[in-house]
Order: sequence, then C-alpha cells, then structure tokens
Amino acid sequence: MSDIALSISILALVAVLGLWIGNWRIYGVGLGIGGVLFGGIFVGHFTGTWGIDLDSNTLHFIQEFGLILFVYTIGIQVGPGFFASLRSSGLKLNGFAALVVLLGCIVTIALHHLFDVPLPVILGVFSGAVTNTPSLGAGQQILSELGAQEGMLDLTGMGYAVAYPFGICGILLTMWILRLAFRVNVDKEADEFEIHNGHKKESLHTINVAVKNPNLNGLKLKDVPALTEGDIVCSRLKREDHLYVPKQDTHIETNDLLHLVGDKAALEKARLVIGEEVDASLSTRGTELRVQRLVVTNEIVLGKKIRDLDLKEKYDVVVSRLNRAGVELVPTSQSTLQFGDILNLVGRQDAIEAVSGIVGNAHQKLQQVQMLPVFVGIGLGVLLGSIPFYLPGFPAAIKLGLAGGPLIVALILARIGSIGKMYWFMPPSANLALREIGIVLFLAVVGLKSGGGFIDTLVNGDGLSWMGYGIVITAVPLITVGFIARIFGQLNYLTICGMLAGSMTDPPALAFANGLHPTSGASALSYATVYPLVMCLRILSPQLLAILLWAM
Repeated sequence: MSDIALSISILALVAVLGLWIGNWRIYGVGLGIGGVLFGGIFVGHFTGTWGIDLDSNTLHFIQEFGLILFVYTIGIQVGPGFFASLRSSGLKLNGFAALVVLLGCIVTIALHHLFDVPLPVILGVFSGAVTNTPSLGAGQQILSELGAQEGMLDLTGMGYAVAYPFGICGILLTMWILRLAFRVNVDKEADEFEIHNGHKKESLHTINVAVKNPNLNGLKLKDVPALTEGDIVCSRLKREDHLYVPKQDTHIETNDLLHLVGDKAALEKARLVIGEEVDASLSTRGTELRVQRLVVTNEIVLGKKIRDLDLKEKYDVVVSRLNRAGVELVPTSQSTLQFGDILNLVGRQDAIEAVSGIVGNAHQKLQQVQMLPVFVGIGLGVLLGSIPFYLPGFPAAIKLGLAGGPLIVALILARIGSIGKMYWFMPPSANLALREIGIVLFLAVVGLKSGGGFIDTLVNGDGLSWMGYGIVITAVPLITVGFIARIFGQLNYLTICGMLAGSMTDPPALAFANGLHPTSGASALSYATVYPLVMCLRILSPQLLAILLWAM
C-alpha cells in the first residue's frame, strides 16, 4: 500500500472511531464532533508506538483544506445573521457574549505571564476551554505564519484536547450555579419571557383598519404618514363589497377597510392615525384575488430592488411579506432580492403566475449547489488570507491566514447574496455536509499529530497543569458574565443560558439549556442571536492573542 493510501485509510479509521466516540452520551451530554480529535489521539498513539509512518504532505494538505472548507461554510451560514445581529435588537445580548470572549482573552494573557506557559500551549488550552475548533485552526495558522515549528503546533493540539472536556462541562456547571445562586424558578422564567419578550421575535402581525379620520379622505395611499413612516405594507383595500390590491397612487375614502402587515408597534401607530381596528374579513376567498408564496430563484432578478420589478404598476400585485432564511421582513421598495427569498404575493391568479415567471419559483433549485461560486469564494478567501500586513516593530508580517481570510470573504459574499448570475446561497443540507466533512478532516489530522506524545504529556508532563488553566479560562468568564447579566442586565435566566451557550458556540450546551424548559424558545433565540458574532470573534481572537503575546 502506498504512503498516501495508508494515510487516507488511517484518517478514515480515525473519523469512524471519533464520530462513534462523539455519539456517546453521559446524562445527555457528549463530545459531539470533538470526539474525532480524541479518536485521532487514540490512533495516533498507536501509530507512533508501532512506528507507522504517514505521508506528512498528504496530512498537511488535508488538514489545511478541511479548515478552509469548514471556516468558509461557517461564514456562508452566519453571514446574513452576522450583520443583522449587530443591530439594536440584539445589542445587549451580543455585548454580554463579546464580554465572555474578551474576559477569556484577558485570563489567557494573565495565565501566560503568571505561569510562563508556552504560547502554542496556551493558545490550544484557550481554544479547548471554549470548545471552539475553528479557534484551534486559527491559532495553529497564525503560529505557522509566525515561524513556529511543527512540533510546537502539535503542543497546541494537545492543549486543546486536555482543556476540551471541562469546556463542555463548565458551561453546564455555570448554568447550575446561576440557578442555585438566584433561586430560579424555571417555569416562572419561561412565563415571564413569553409575556415580555415572546412576541418580539415572532412573525409579522396583521390588522384590518377602517378609515375613520376625515383628514385622510381623498388622500393617496403614499401620502398617509402612518403608512410611509413605519415599516408597513397595505396589501388589500376593501371598499363596500369590492376587494382591491392598492397601489401607492390609490385614493382612500372614509370607511375603506385596509389590511396592513408589519411590526406590531408600527401597526398600533397606524391604527391611531387612520381609524379603528375592525373584525371584518378581508379574505381573498370568494374573490378574484389570491394569496400565494413564490421563491426567488431566477438569476435575472437577484440583486434588484422590489421597486425595479414594478409589480404593482405592471401586474397589480403587491408583496405583503418577505421571508429570508426563516426571518419575516417587511418588504419595502428598497428591499433587495436574494436567492431563496420567499415572497408573499397578493393579486389575481393570472398576474401572480406572470410574476412567478419573473422571480423563478423553481423549488428544485433550492436543493442544487452552484459549485462555481463556492470555489470563487474559497479562492478569494485564500488570497485575502495570504496578503501580508506589516506592523511597525513586529518581527514578521501578519496574515489573516487560511482561517481568517475565507471567513471574512464568506461573510461579505453571504451578505451581498449574488453578483450577476452567481449566487452564494447554499442549501442548509449541503452547507452542513461540507462543514462536517471539513471539520472531521481537520480534527482527524490534528489528533493524529498530537497522539504520539499526548499520554506522556498528560501523565508525566504538564498536562494536569494545562487542564487547570483550561478550567480557569472556561469558568471565570462564564460565571462572571452570568452574574453581571442577571444582576445588572436583568436578563431572563433562560435567555442567559442560551447566550452563554452561544458565547461558547456549544450545541450540547444549547441542548441542555433547551431541556430546562422544552416548550420555551428563550434559550434557542438568544443562542441564535449571539452565535454569528461570537463565531467570528472566536476565530479572530487566537490570532490577535498570538500577535500580542509574540510581540511581548
């Protein structure tokens, strides 16, 4: 058997063993994908003992390509949500999550100086303590750029493996400590969340309003302040027994009934200006109007604004809702269409069918992966990561590397959505498959390289000390921010649990938090709110730590 064939066969063995270990559950908590690392350490220990030589070039390529694939697909997945999470609605949660990352970095720097921990080791311990594998990849990348030798990079993998188990358990322990310290009644917290916050992230609201304000009689729809100032769409107008699709130039009259779609607060303001809410039906049933959902799949309309399609003027069709990646938005004339957007249309059947031909509505395209943009994005990411940045007084040029470059490019491309006929939408199943393949390949190689000296380091070396450092890096930021968020931020306990799980990008911790109250969505909502920003910070933070500590 050739060296390449042997290396790939061993990697396959590591993947099978590691994924099996990852499926083990102790009180519902397991290692997940991290099991691949321990599978690699186990196999690496025996290959080293038995003198089995694996092809180093093959392993190096697989490790780097796996990291690129994983980080790029992560960026494509969280790209749209990353920029949305920075808005005011999630600002407090993202602030606390970012504080967890910042405190982790501060504790890491303190441990490095107090105990003179080697830089490769402390970066690995830092990544393992926060259970973030991309952080490990980014740390090894920047160390390689700074000139660290292969043996030093193996220490990073060992540090990660030693700190990883408590990283998973530490967040669960933190949730338990918070629950005891504040004597939390989980059912009461869930009820309070539903009362105060439950409606804020729900789908858009609708209201039927009768025009009673005499000052509005004869005005064009576009001249009604309550409709132009807020994010509201008027999708239907009923006058006597006739139902219409209103245009911006449509004149309204007293006693007209308007069907409005939008944010609850904006709808309430509109009601106060226009008239009063009525219980009358503005259903399209029994009329020539229809309500239908169409998916945007035609490359011709990608990147165009809704106003550019002239749907109201040409087809007498109005877009009442826009669903993007599961989030319902109020469509405005300035809304830009992206691949996979779902439009809620109101109009005559023949008009909707004509619009369907324009936007595409080819559902089978949602399951297809356009591979050209994938490799364009990866290529651009690698190029960006290879650009050197020179800092005054620093011994070497700094690069974003194979972790930072693809991540930043993917975030930007996912936000842009499309360029011409190229679109960066990726079906969730395809994204997950590529992401899992990438991380399995990366962890398998890291485990194999670290396995030779892992047992000796743990038993006879500084492994137990490294484990202690990891416990500190895990526990101090989580407990500190948990107490601050509860005492000063007045956050709901379930929301805090989801935020802390998101700050560690830890799915097992989210599963545990969801299990505290299975019917409440508080934990999942806060996890999703902070995840995009935190994932980016977790990938960039070890690179910043390496640069800072190397310079010191």
